[in-house]
Amino acid sequence: MQSLMVALFCALVFPLKASVERPLYNRHQLGFYLDSNQVSFVRPGLQFVIQSVVLGADLKLRVTFKMTDDNGLPLDRDGIYTPGSVSTSFVGARIPAGQSQYVAYTTRTQTSPITGVSAVQAGTDSGGTYEKVSEGVYTYTFATALPADYDKTVTHTVAMYGSRNLSEFDLGTQYDNVDYSWVPNGSPVTVVRDVVRTETCNKCHDPLAEHGGSRREVLLCNTCHTPQTTDPDTGQTVDLKVMIHKIHAGPNLPSVQAGKPYIIIGNNQSVNDFSHTTYPQEIMNCQACHDGTASQDINWLTKPTRATCGSCHDDVDFATGKGHAAGPQPNDNSCSRCHIPEGELEFDASIKGAHTIPRFSRDLPGVNFEILGIANTKPGDRPAVTLKITDKQGFPIETSQMNSLSLLISGPNTDYASYWRASARDTPSQNGMLTYTFQEAIPTNAKGSYSVAVEGYRLITLLPGTTSEVKDVRDAGFNKILPFAVTDTKPEARRSVISTQACNSCHGTLAKHGSQRLNVEYCQFCHNANATDAEDRPADQLPGESIHFKTMIHKIHTGEDLLTDFTVYPDNFNHVKFPGDRKNCLKCHLEDTQQLPAPKGALPTVAPRDFINPMLPATAACLSCHSSQEAASHALVNTSTLGESCTVCHGSSAQFSVDKSHAR
Repeated sequence: MQSLMVALFCALVFPLKASVERPLYNRHQLGFYLDSNQVSFVRPGLQFVIQSVVLGADLKLRVTFKMTDDNGLPLDRDGIYTPGSVSTSFVGARIPAGQSQYVAYTTRTQTSPITGVSAVQAGTDSGGTYEKVSEGVYTYTFATALPADYDKTVTHTVAMYGSRNLSEFDLGTQYDNVDYSWVPNGSPVTVVRDVVRTETCNKCHDPLAEHGGSRREVLLCNTCHTPQTTDPDTGQTVDLKVMIHKIHAGPNLPSVQAGKPYIIIGNNQSVNDFSHTTYPQEIMNCQACHDGTASQDINWLTKPTRATCGSCHDDVDFATGKGHAAGPQPNDNSCSRCHIPEGELEFDASIKGAHTIPRFSRDLPGVNFEILGIANTKPGDRPAVTLKITDKQGFPIETSQMNSLSLLISGPNTDYASYWRASARDTPSQNGMLTYTFQEAIPTNAKGSYSVAVEGYRLITLLPGTTSEVKDVRDAGFNKILPFAVTDTKPEARRSVISTQACNSCHGTLAKHGSQRLNVEYCQFCHNANATDAEDRPADQLPGESIHFKTMIHKIHTGEDLLTDFTVYPDNFNHVKFPGDRKNCLKCHLEDTQQLPAPKGALPTVAPRDFINPMLPATAACLSCHSSQEAASHALVNTSTLGESCTVCHGSSAQFSVDKSHAR
């Protein structure tokens, strides 16, 4: 009765127009699973718009903002007339004349209970007041007053963030960030802070959601993580440009390698140790973040500073000159004289040169593979593979020039069960072409289709004879794959579940096992359903751990959230922190490849160290993230001699479908 009265009251106060339609949610969003009546009542979503900022005679900022649902309809801040109260916070900041970073007006003094040191920190305004202007429109008046001599000629910004708790409707908490910039004297805004965009961070972070999930936009981060802000407990700055570099460098920081952990103590004395944060690609790949999308993206090349460079190279003492070839640097004025954007040679003192990653060197000639065909592919035959090798200019590479060249066959393509490898390096080639005949025959009981793949590299010396010489750089070719028919009338390729491109959104250029495994579909040749690490484990640490690709990758990315040990000998992955949201299956999966039932022909996973061994296909995938004994028991009791019954509850149209269970 109470819910009905609230619903009727909402309809009277916030009348819905007949033309309003249900928002276009997709099946990966929680709102998709509400019916139209629920959508009309709950009104999912949270959108802010700052309409104006006015500075009063009392020098206090007055921010008028509107908040709406996903349909653009107004929301009640108190959560009385529309479900879910809305919490909002505000930061006021400016970019001082001649500077490029924000300095906040809204600050607090934080005193360390450890050191007794106090520090001024940028933060949100505290103690301001709200006034309702109209339905969904409010004015917030800051408690903080600007100084009487504030600079009317510089960029000012109000950044706003907020949340709306709809957990009682199984919609979780919804967030939004927004900002508003102006120059008080009425001049146009020409000075901004736009070095890295939120969209760039979200290539990995999916989405960026810090401090409990409410801080989601880089510009908001910039207004608090300013050079004025330090952690009084550790003495570390939380200036964004320094902190982010150091967090991503993690265990590669010289200070960490020397034994000093990189720790920031935050709100409520929370200890944040970033010494083990592992960045998923080479830290020297500056362009992973400075990717050209931001208007000031070029800053990393044109405006080097001691603070920025010293954030990663934190063993350099610019005051004394220790660790710096050019000696002491009292300021940043001379940085760009030596550290120009790009020089004539790689590995020089230029910014691009100093961050050259050898395997991406422009001087590498390159290796390109092309599998032209395969013969003798019936059961019991010894396959003959014809291969062509060229460099990136199209010139032939002979096998005698290769330091490693291998061919692998795996099958069946319904689900790889085994593989065999052979070196083709000693097979003579002519104009880069060769035909290699395997010594091992296709099994006599083989059926369906199999696949052949190639891997290999040349060792190249870069800048030979110079003081910058880099020896033995692996110049590896992308792993090409060719399916072939064994008993099928035509070749049937193995199903594609994930793509190398998806992996590379975080990993940059995936390159494992000596930088020669570059194609994620090739990884599955060896990391098949029957594979374990038993051959690498000492006898006293047996049985082996499954290295089946689907379970291994799920477990690696679950990392610190796993409830059981996961060590692919000798590497333990329980410390891994995935920067995204593992509910977003499509971050890695191709569309619908996460659905149940498991594909026909999918094999059980041999898993000697898991609760269930072997695990049937759906069980293996699900338990790799849901690693509790209770989850394993649930899977076991829903499996009989006839197979898994997972699809009954978790199929694509079932009540607890994979999509619904992972919706966000």
